[in-house]
Amino acid sequence: MIAQDLLYRVSIRSVQGDLTQGITGIHADSRQVVPGSAFVAIRGTQTDGHDFLEQALAQGATLIVAETDAPTTDPNVTWVCVSNSAIALAEMAANFYEHPAGQLIIVGVTGTNGKTTVATLLYKLFQSLGHRCGLLSTVENRVGAEVIASTHTTPDAISLHRLLRQMADAGCTHVFMEVSSHALHQHRVHGLSFRGGIFTNITHDHLDYHQTFDEYIRVKKSLFDNLPKTAFALSNADDKRGAIMLQNTPARSSYYAFRTVADFKGKVLENGLDGLLLLIDQVEVHFRLIGEFNAYNLLAVYAAACLLGADQQEVLTHLSQLTGATGRFDCYRSKQTGVLGIIDYAHTPDALQNVLSTIGRLRQGSQRVITVVGCGGNRDATKRPVMASVACTLSDQAIFTSDNPRFEDPKAILADMERELTPSDRRKCLSILDRREAIKTAVQFTNPNDILLVAGKGHEQYQLVSGNREPFSDKETLLEFFELLEK
Repeated sequence: MIAQDLLYRVSIRSVQGDLTQGITGIHADSRQVVPGSAFVAIRGTQTDGHDFLEQALAQGATLIVAETDAPTTDPNVTWVCVSNSAIALAEMAANFYEHPAGQLIIVGVTGTNGKTTVATLLYKLFQSLGHRCGLLSTVENRVGAEVIASTHTTPDAISLHRLLRQMADAGCTHVFMEVSSHALHQHRVHGLSFRGGIFTNITHDHLDYHQTFDEYIRVKKSLFDNLPKTAFALSNADDKRGAIMLQNTPARSSYYAFRTVADFKGKVLENGLDGLLLLIDQVEVHFRLIGEFNAYNLLAVYAAACLLGADQQEVLTHLSQLTGATGRFDCYRSKQTGVLGIIDYAHTPDALQNVLSTIGRLRQGSQRVITVVGCGGNRDATKRPVMASVACTLSDQAIFTSDNPRFEDPKAILADMERELTPSDRRKCLSILDRREAIKTAVQFTNPNDILLVAGKGHEQYQLVSGNREPFSDKETLLEFFELLEK
């Protein structure tokens, strides 16, 4: 592709060099640059691509796109200055992969909690309805039935359009994707034509990045502000900011709710460990997922499917047979003791409260609830004491431990969690730095038929410690100690 075509629709401030030269690839990581390729310098949260321009040139980049003027007059290098290189990268990625989004029905899901489950259920539902689909999620990406590892909730612009091209070439018709606030703020989905947007809920999260809750809301809302008139915008009317999200959207607005008047109305009839019995648009349906928070996820999926033109009865029939995303309220029972172990990704105060409140409603008799939970390093520290308080208040025993400490001192993270605990909460909490030991201790604390929640990591197969990615699985660790308990 020639540079001029690659730069189609990019807002250019100045050009130095030849725009007719061929470009073999596009990169935002200077380490990946090869001779003949383009390098786009992005200003990130940890590093600035403009600091690596010399490395990109040394590795053979022949097109540079940056927010600075050219410091070189090399006749073999074309230098393009732009106002915002992140937006330029999104446009260039779409051009390089020949606009695959235009061949797909793309639905984006945003919100603090529930994104993965809603996107995954929509993918599974439309696959079961006979469509070939793509999935972009925190847990995994899928092109039809093919699984591709996921590294981010929403991929970077280059990876995103490469995956969309794979999906279009594979014959996919629908793509369901999580859209994170980081991705929206960093323009990773800039220019993407969504057929629909779904809002699940919003609570305090990522304030380390967005600084204020108002800014977090504004960024989430931008997904709906930029939807085309032909798209649908679906929001949770029971969330107090559900209506705000759809203010000023050009798209067709619809709402789903259990407690409020809405276009798609639901009612929880039964909520037990064997699933949910819901009344949806006057039809009683039993679903395999557990908990009120999943009732909202199911209703959102039903509503979105109807807005995409699927038959209501067929949607409910297929949806009733589906399971959720990996690491979301996954249940495992010890054969010997009857202890119910639950693995869940809950890593925000609201998510943890939802899971523990659900467990509280499901517990019977003398069943105790034991919770293992931690807080991530280099992330919003204000939620740490809140998470700790929720765990202690809604559990009989809480064990605080490491959860991706990253570059922070794990002891300092635990100290933050313990800082605001009441004397009564302190009496039923314990801090164990090593996550494996924490899960082992929790299993040893259990009595027959107790409920043990291991929260925070869900599907993840690693711990991030001091810049290293160390193998670790909550599920494998829990099942290992269940097995030892049974011997």
